[in-house]
Amino acid sequence: MCAVFSRMFLLPGLLLLAAHAAECCTIPVFRYALDRWEADRFHLILPASAAQDTALQDLLRPLRANGKANLEITTSRDQTQKDALLRDSRGNDRALWTGRLDKTALDALLNSPARRKIIERVLSGDSVLWVIADSGSSADSAEAGRIEARLKFLEQVAALPIQDPNDPDSQLGPGPPLKLKFTILRLKRDDPAEALLLRMLAGPKGEIDAAQTSFAAAMFGRGRVLGAWPLGQLDDRALEDVSLFLVGRCSCRLKNENPGWDVLLDVDWEKELRAVSSTTTPQTENTPAVTTAPEVVSITARDDQTQATLDMERIIGSLVLGVILIVLLARMRRKSPQG
Repeated sequence: MCAVFSRMFLLPGLLLLAAHAAECCTIPVFRYALDRWEADRFHLILPASAAQDTALQDLLRPLRANGKANLEITTSRDQTQKDALLRDSRGNDRALWTGRLDKTALDALLNSPARRKIIERVLSGDSVLWVIADSGSSADSAEAGRIEARLKFLEQVAALPIQDPNDPDSQLGPGPPLKLKFTILRLKRDDPAEALLLRMLAGPKGEIDAAQTSFAAAMFGRGRVLGAWPLGQLDDRALEDVSLFLVGRCSCRLKNENPGWDVLLDVDWEKELRAVSSTTTPQTENTPAVTTAPEVVSITARDDQTQATLDMERIIGSLVLGVILIVLLARMRRKSPQG
């Protein structure tokens, strides 16, 4: 599956970059998603009998009036439905959860320790969160160690795109300072508090059995999952392809044209990002990027160097596009009938 992802996803992405290198913005994919992509809504469907349940209606009123979570609540017209059910943001018929809805169940749907940690790490500026769900076996621990070592290496050799302060399409929104940071969050597959999260991470098609298969999922933005892979199939090349794609320049700005799916999180992103922005010091050319262990790649280029590099990128992009057009025109001429 990883090899398929690498060939089918990244190669078209490289062609798109060649065609649009002169005009795509310089914001990394992970930050563009955090700034601009709203999380898709999950669907909580109540049984018809819930309309007469005063206590349940009182419980749900705050979520309906001004809820923070990416959750839509509706009441079923099917009189045979006895329990509430949660469906994913893709709107298919697969139920992520079903049962009697009360305060305890609702809290478990909206929150978990790992989801609170994910929100915390995103608001601190982490680029990509690799969530590893495993059994705790020695084999899984070895795979998790390999992934951690590879991500540490990538942090040392990768670099964020140089930001053009004069490009109106490349202005960062409110939020944490821009930095390059890969984080691992390791979960137990049999943790009941994270059962729903694991099913969401495994994907809307149910191709991975979260209860039986150890896997890793790449998260970024406002709870977006780029993909999930069994640990045994996530080799170093695939890990590198996914991680570097997410810290590279965003060439496709439409969320629905990018792969991935969302996770249900109980957070007001706009409010929290503004709060983070108000408590952080804006980065300038004399202010180094935030550093943690392992070392984070800093963006410290001077303005004249920045502009020169951007100009060179645009020139190279234009040359590549020109060569492609010349080759296409030459082929068309050879195929056209001779007069």
